[in-house]
Amino acid sequence: MDVSSPIVMGILNITPDSFSDGGRYVSPDDAIKRAKQMDDEGASIIDIGGYSSRPNAEDVSEQEEMDRVIPIIEKLSQETDRPLSIDTFRSRVADESIKAGASLVNDISAGSDDVNMISTVAKHNVPFIAMHKQGQPSDMQNNPQYSNVLEEVYSYLKHVIDKCKSSGIDDVFIDPGFGFGKSLTHNYQLLNQLHRFKSLDVPIMIGISRKSMIYKSLNIDVKDALNGTTFLHAFSLNNGANILRVHDVKEAMECVRLFGIINENV
Repeated sequence: MDVSSPIVMGILNITPDSFSDGGRYVSPDDAIKRAKQMDDEGASIIDIGGYSSRPNAEDVSEQEEMDRVIPIIEKLSQETDRPLSIDTFRSRVADESIKAGASLVNDISAGSDDVNMISTVAKHNVPFIAMHKQGQPSDMQNNPQYSNVLEEVYSYLKHVIDKCKSSGIDDVFIDPGFGFGKSLTHNYQLLNQLHRFKSLDVPIMIGISRKSMIYKSLNIDVKDALNGTTFLHAFSLNNGANILRVHDVKEAMECVRLFGIINENV
């Protein structure tokens, strides 16, 4: 996957309770329509998730997660040339999703919640997006603590990269995990030092779209968080982000295009 220039990953949540778009795309027809819209708007990847990882989200069974995502992946793989990503921490869901047509795995636990995840990804020889989180969705925002958030997240991701490479995964991407066991201060410390992660020599994905680090900081509702999201996307691009994982593809693509124009005229 070419990320020499920044790209956009469109979020497609097949869930009733995701924090921003929960319930909007639970019907297959609505999900397919939304995926095609993101495709038309310029998304390079469609990221499909059937398990909400927002703070305090309800647990769902492995079978229910697969029942949500597999039919969508099968249908989309026949109707778009865009790579499809499966957003899951479960190796069986990843395995069945790849068989159905997914070509990336996006794991919020970086393989730590399922001991078979890394070997499953290696078996299929697909890219792996490894994210840092502290705790589980049910408790991760209950007073997260770090001695030095940058050093701890960096060290964790470096360890994961080494483990993935030694297991045979050729393409590893990293995600610092904004909002996953981090306070507002932790999130902005990581964002401010994002360029430090470039020394890990793997692509960096940023998932900040409409998150509480934006709307709580501005004292607004999540529905009004697009402008703040766009600003932080631009900041991230300027500090080394390779992939923007977003709800609003059109606006993110405008950031990417303007960022490219700036670089062309340096």
